[in-house]
Amino acid sequence: MTSYPGFSFDITHRDPESRARTGRLETPHGTIETPNFIFCGTKASVKGVTPEQLRAEQTDIILSNTYHLMIQPGADTVAAMGGLHKFMGWDGPMLTDSGGYQIFAMGHGSVADEVKGRRSTAREKTLLKITEEGATFRSYTNGEKLFLTPERSIDIQRKLGADLIVQLDECTPFHVDRDYTARSMRMSHRWGDRSLAEFERGGGISANGMPQAMYGIIQGGIYPDLRKESAEYTASRPFFATAVGGSLGAHKDQMVEVVAMAMPHVHPDRPVHLLGIGGIVDIFEGVKLGIDTFDCVSPTRIARHGWALMPGAKGERLNLRNARFREDPAPIDESCGCHACRTYSRAYIHHLLKAGELLAMSLVSLHNIHTMNRLMRDVREAIRTNTLEEARRRWVWQG
Repeated sequence: MTSYPGFSFDITHRDPESRARTGRLETPHGTIETPNFIFCGTKASVKGVTPEQLRAEQTDIILSNTYHLMIQPGADTVAAMGGLHKFMGWDGPMLTDSGGYQIFAMGHGSVADEVKGRRSTAREKTLLKITEEGATFRSYTNGEKLFLTPERSIDIQRKLGADLIVQLDECTPFHVDRDYTARSMRMSHRWGDRSLAEFERGGGISANGMPQAMYGIIQGGIYPDLRKESAEYTASRPFFATAVGGSLGAHKDQMVEVVAMAMPHVHPDRPVHLLGIGGIVDIFEGVKLGIDTFDCVSPTRIARHGWALMPGAKGERLNLRNARFREDPAPIDESCGCHACRTYSRAYIHHLLKAGELLAMSLVSLHNIHTMNRLMRDVREAIRTNTLEEARRRWVWQG
C-alpha cells in the first residue's frame, strides 16, 4: 500500500448545508488551507510576475506543466538544476500535471475549447496516435516525434520534483460518443494503475530526494454512471488525492452537473482538485460540491489583455482599456490591498495598456492574483461561519 510521508489532509470544518469544507493540506514545502486556488506557472513561470511577487500577494501554491517542460528545457535539465523549486526560485507547495491534457488538447487542434464543448481546429494538430501503451505526438517546437507513457509521465514528474503529481490519463473531448468515453475512461484507469506502480517503484521520492504524492483522475465525460464508476476507481486505489478531469460539458450549468455526478462517490477523506476551472462563479459552485482546490490560467491570461477581476462586477471583471478609465484617478479596486491598487491609478494602467507597456500586464496580473487569493480567504471564512451564500452575493454579480 502506498504511503505518503510528509503529506496529510485534515478536514477542519464542514458546511451543514452543502458539501463545502475547509481543510489543511500539508506538503514537504508547506501547508495550505483549503479551499484554495493553484496558479498556473505552465513553463516554470507565472507569466509576468516573480515568485517573490506571488508570495507578496499571498499565493500559497502554484503548478507547472509536464508536457511543456518535457519539451523545453527537458526534465533532465530541471533535475540537474535541483528540481523545479530551486530552478524557478519557488519555495512553497507545487503541483505538476501529467501532460495528458495538453497532449490531447494541442494534438486535437485546440486547448480548452474541445474539452469544454467548443470545437476548434485553428491550431495545428500534433497528436499522432493514442494506444494502450501511451500517446505518440510531435513536439510543437521542432516537430520531433515523442512518446509519453504512464511510466514516463511519472518519471518526468519525479525529475521535475513537485510535491503533488498526477497520473497520466486520456482527456476525452466533448464530441465523442458514450462508447468511446467508456473505453477511454477504462484505459485511463489502467494507466492510473501503471502510474501508481511506477510511483511505487521509485519509492515515492523525487530525483532530488523529496517525497511526492499522487492524484488519481476521474474521467467519464457527461455520463453519470461513468463518472460514478471512475470516482469509485480512484477511491479504491491508494492515491493521495483525487482530481476531476475530462469533458465537463458545453456550458457552466452542465459543468456543475458533471462535477456533481462524481462528488458523492469520491474518497471522502482525500483532497479533491477540479482541473482547469477557476472563474469566480465556478469556485462558489465547486466549493459547494466539495472541491478543495482549483486551477486555471484565466486570472493572469485575462490580465495580459487588460481585464481586472472585480468583486461583484458583471462578467467578474473590468476592461481597463476602456476609454472611461483614461482620467480615472481611483485604484483598480478601492477595497483591494495589492501592490497595483496601493500604488497606481486606473488612468495610469489604462495609459500603460494603450502604450503597449509590459508593466501594465504585470500590474494587472498582480491585482488578479491578489484578488483570487482574497476570494479564497473569504470563501474559507464563509464556510467556517456558515455564511457561504452571503459571500457569494458579495463576489458574484447579482444582475
